[in-house]
Amino acid sequence: MTLFLTEAEVASLVSVRELVDALEQAFRDKAAGRAANVPRGRAVLPSGTVLHTMSASWAAGGVLGVKAYTTSREGNRFVVLLYDKAGRLLALLQADTLGQRRTGAATGLATRHLAREDAGTVAVIGAGWQARSQLEAVCAVRPIQRAWVFSRTPQRRQAFAQEMSRTLQLPVVAVDSAEEAVRGADVVCAITTSRDPVLLGRWLEPGVHVNAAGSNWAHRRELDAEAVARADRVVVDDLAQARVECGDLIQAAADGAFQWERAVELAEVVAGNAPGRESFREVTLFCSQGIALEDVVAARLVYQRARARGVGRELDLGLD
Repeated sequence: MTLFLTEAEVASLVSVRELVDALEQAFRDKAAGRAANVPRGRAVLPSGTVLHTMSASWAAGGVLGVKAYTTSREGNRFVVLLYDKAGRLLALLQADTLGQRRTGAATGLATRHLAREDAGTVAVIGAGWQARSQLEAVCAVRPIQRAWVFSRTPQRRQAFAQEMSRTLQLPVVAVDSAEEAVRGADVVCAITTSRDPVLLGRWLEPGVHVNAAGSNWAHRRELDAEAVARADRVVVDDLAQARVECGDLIQAAADGAFQWERAVELAEVVAGNAPGRESFREVTLFCSQGIALEDVVAARLVYQRARARGVGRELDLGLD
């Protein structure tokens, strides 16, 4: 029997903080060859509707899975299919919340290995659905005392600041420009859908860590070329996927501000095979496209929790 889990059920079973630790182990396994990731593919209709598919195997976890989702003028719809090592379909999960939380967790994992240990302030550019888990994850791995948020819509950034102040029990302040948010921040998270840079290199101060998690299209970028060039260390979640999706690096390379030989995978940093932060003044950058391995790891944890707690609905799909 296959277990079906709704958005609400998934949300009740796993937190961003828990996923940071789950991803830590999975990325170590990826570095050791015990996990594999297949980059996202896209099928597009003339109407603009896009089907996105991505898959991964986690041998150490005994699972493999597929994430499929559509984006259109009517909205976005996400599902994850989780299989066991014999190919049996264990679970079918609605996966919007799952994706939001695993994206934040990846940022948290990168921040754990790349930000200064004393980082106490964070700036968030963007105040949408994904921004919440970005801020949660950074606060889970560093002693954050204060945060600033900017988005183009004053009402949205004010609402975000009020909500996250209550959730995290720390001051989250809405400000009038991205530069105001970034100046003086120890960690910066860019999480927008912008086609053009929202974070400029001239704003970055020595010692800052930047998470760029909003763009996974080659023609979109959140960082200008100077921001990429200023990074002493550039880390991605998957090199093969970044080479075709990471607009921040693709366009910086086209501008002559970046060479792909500088990029390393997060798995190598987590496993200790490549250096993370090496000095207080280094500028570090994590470019996150969001990879299927993160979805599979999150889905496995949710599935295990659901089975233990009797959550979800059994479906007889004839796929046992």
